[in-house]
Amino acid sequence: MLAMAHASTLVGLEALPVQVEVDIARGLPAFDLVGLPEASVRESRMRVRSALEQVGFPLPTRRVTVNLAPADVRKNGAGFDLAIAMATLAAAKESPEDLLRDWLLVGELSLTGALRPVRGVLAKVLCARKQGMRGAIVPSENAAEAAVVNGIEVRAAGTLAEVVAFFQGNFALPTAERVCDHSTDPAVIDLADVRGQHTARRALEISAAGSHNVLLMGPPGGGKTLLARTMPGILPPLSFDESVEVTSIYSVAGMLPNGVSLIERRPYRHPHHTASTVGIVGGGDPPRPGEIALAHHGVLFLDELPEFSRDALEALREPLEEGMVTIVRSRVRTTFPARFTMIGAMNPCPCGYQGDPSDKCECSDERVRRYRSKVSGPLMDRVDLFVHLPSSSAMVYSEAPDGPTSSDVRARVIAARDRQHARAENQNEPNGRLSPRSLRDVAALSSEAKALLSTAADRMGLSARAMTRVLRVARTIADLEEEQRVSMNHIAEAIGYRSFSGG
Repeated sequence: MLAMAHASTLVGLEALPVQVEVDIARGLPAFDLVGLPEASVRESRMRVRSALEQVGFPLPTRRVTVNLAPADVRKNGAGFDLAIAMATLAAAKESPEDLLRDWLLVGELSLTGALRPVRGVLAKVLCARKQGMRGAIVPSENAAEAAVVNGIEVRAAGTLAEVVAFFQGNFALPTAERVCDHSTDPAVIDLADVRGQHTARRALEISAAGSHNVLLMGPPGGGKTLLARTMPGILPPLSFDESVEVTSIYSVAGMLPNGVSLIERRPYRHPHHTASTVGIVGGGDPPRPGEIALAHHGVLFLDELPEFSRDALEALREPLEEGMVTIVRSRVRTTFPARFTMIGAMNPCPCGYQGDPSDKCECSDERVRRYRSKVSGPLMDRVDLFVHLPSSSAMVYSEAPDGPTSSDVRARVIAARDRQHARAENQNEPNGRLSPRSLRDVAALSSEAKALLSTAADRMGLSARAMTRVLRVARTIADLEEEQRVSMNHIAEAIGYRSFSGG
């Protein structure tokens, strides 16, 4: 008596198909599970046994062997419970076996037979569609997430008994429906609520329009955190494909809000400066996405930048350049996407008051140098916009708003992004991620602009990477001003954001 059902396992963000084979043969009563299962999978024997008894189908007093194929792929998570239970029933002739071959079965079983949600359902249903299956049965709490996938029938179940009745033709499982999330994030601040700091507001607009990294330097209370929290409100909306990518990451991480089909707002991640390197980059066994992957297509705000561990900061260098992070462990290699806009914030000195009119700062030049050297030169080379925030008086905050709202800026940002995507050379990427070859095609300079850039590079000691970033910023400024060519004025403004030594 042999039966088979379909399940899947997660490897990074990808789901791989797994065949659950169950054989019930003569012999001493036993329940053996093979196929390289991790501890959480091995424990499914107890959950499945109890769940089957609760729905009136106790395990036969024979030898039950469960094989998870392919045997050379590690299986982790509790999402195999439903497939094991249904394949066991089919092997015992309690459920039609032929119907199982067309369905992906995902879900953890409680001891009472209730289906519990699992992580990574979106990736698993996408895998089922790729395999040409008719449909997928998922826990009710994962239904909204699974409903995002078109071209496959998705049914929601609350208990094992409902699934058994469905395959016996006695019950119609409800079809999963997509749920839109129209809620607003209360943490997002409107740009009009920021008083003063005109240069910083302009820099954030440029950053949002071209996906450029920003470093805000200023005294405590100068508005660095407030400015960073305005960024999600001025970014363009996620496209459908981007929403699916972001949702997949949060689903695999087990952080997708209940009842949400798609994450439609760009992520805004704000890790504490005590976060570990693994927490920032990702890792573990099996590897889970870290903060940089959770910020994919969104914003990663690193407040008190020099207080982060050196290893965590240096680990950002490759993702900032490549837009992805590859985690290599002894038994697995996983790549997570990490195309985020980084906003860093730091004080000008350890006490925070260097250059303040109150003359509070007593930091020596050597102490300031050691403090700033915590952020390495190679990492700073990957920052496009350096913004020095002056201290603001209390009177400024009692004045009326003196700048545009986030919606006004967002409209200009969307228009600038549209111009970028319309250029074939951009390959649907923002200016901040243009390759040097593509940049040469879209940012051709006049002789005067070339001379200005060359002079600035000599005087400021700009590296080749820094010069490329100046050109990218200049191209974005031109897009915001609806200019086809990059002029000397655009280059001059971009150069003005390259100084890290102010204070």
